[in-house]
Amino acid sequence: MTRYYDPNRHHRRSIRLKGYDYTQPGAYFVTLVTHERAHLFGAVVDGAMQLNEAGRIAEQCWKAIPHHFPHVTLDVFVIMPNHIHGILWIIQTVGAKNFSPLPTHSPRPIPSGTSKTIGSVVRGFKTGVTKWFRQNTPIYPVWQRNYFEHIIRTERALDLIRRYIAENPLRWELDRYNPERKGTDPLASEIWAIMTEGEKHPSSLLPTGYTEDIA
Repeated sequence: MTRYYDPNRHHRRSIRLKGYDYTQPGAYFVTLVTHERAHLFGAVVDGAMQLNEAGRIAEQCWKAIPHHFPHVTLDVFVIMPNHIHGILWIIQTVGAKNFSPLPTHSPRPIPSGTSKTIGSVVRGFKTGVTKWFRQNTPIYPVWQRNYFEHIIRTERALDLIRRYIAENPLRWELDRYNPERKGTDPLASEIWAIMTEGEKHPSSLLPTGYTEDIA
């Protein structure tokens, strides 16, 4: 039986923080997951991530983000078999319209634009990777429709998230995106607890050189 879209029944709940300005300077922990958690980017072997061709393309596209969004800098990131973790810093709120040209060695351009939100950065990256898949493989769709992000509010949270990302391949057997995981990752649980607690406070972690007035 055909089911028609009902906006009252099928409304997708936004996972963005209501009322938060995602253009403001700060650090954001971002996770992107493949469609149906398919292992598209390689495999974890002996605790190390072995990227396949698609994984290397995803890595290059991620590294190219600052060339299209000069107000964004990259922190630690990791390409996993079916997801990507990374920390993105928004370092300015104005003057982001003059995009630098993409280096000639980059495999696919990430569409540039004037939007300065984390969402626009993620969409640009996902589009670049999807274009490569469409042109070189029969795989489509590539990504889950949405993505996950958390505003990093403290130095402790930043340190733990950096460690979690760097050690992600080593902790693959406990990873929530691993269909064969053997338990719960205590580091992930600790980070989640800190993030949840951080939502009770209004200030976010700002890059060096930025100040924040708190009433």
